[in-house]
Amino acid sequence: MRKILLLSDTHSYIDDAILNHVKQVDEVWHAGDIGDLEVTDAIKKLKPLRAVYGNIDDHLARLEFSEFNRFTCESVDVLITHIGGYPPKYNNRTIDIVKTERPRLFICGHSHILKVMPDKALNVLHMNPGAVGKHGFHKVRTMLKFTIDGEDIKDLHIIEFENRY
Repeated sequence: MRKILLLSDTHSYIDDAILNHVKQVDEVWHAGDIGDLEVTDAIKKLKPLRAVYGNIDDHLARLEFSEFNRFTCESVDVLITHIGGYPPKYNNRTIDIVKTERPRLFICGHSHILKVMPDKALNVLHMNPGAVGKHGFHKVRTMLKFTIDGEDIKDLHIIEFENRY
């Protein structure tokens, strides 16, 4: 059983409130637009991190992280990328991967809109944790916390922070 904290779009922002949630899980997944690598360095000091780079990330982030991160957690096949679209309207970069390889859990960021939805046709669960940074159009900063136990994805919690302004 693994407790996961999923975040995205930090845009160089990290604070003690975020790090307190990091301390409560087994590992952290970041779906891109990291900004300053001090964000991921702070997380890695506390817990294992899996991440991808996003469209605002510089060459240093792109050297450390890839555009796609595909792995298995417990018995769940996971695919993370920053810009991916939503079921059934995946973007051109991800549609073939999702349709042919069918990860069980498909994660992206970019939109700054928290969304969790199943793609029943492909048996894929899509997650976007919204944005936890202070840059962007979103008003509420959000993250997701959940548990993967064998093949089960469960105990999903939305974490909301104060208005970003």
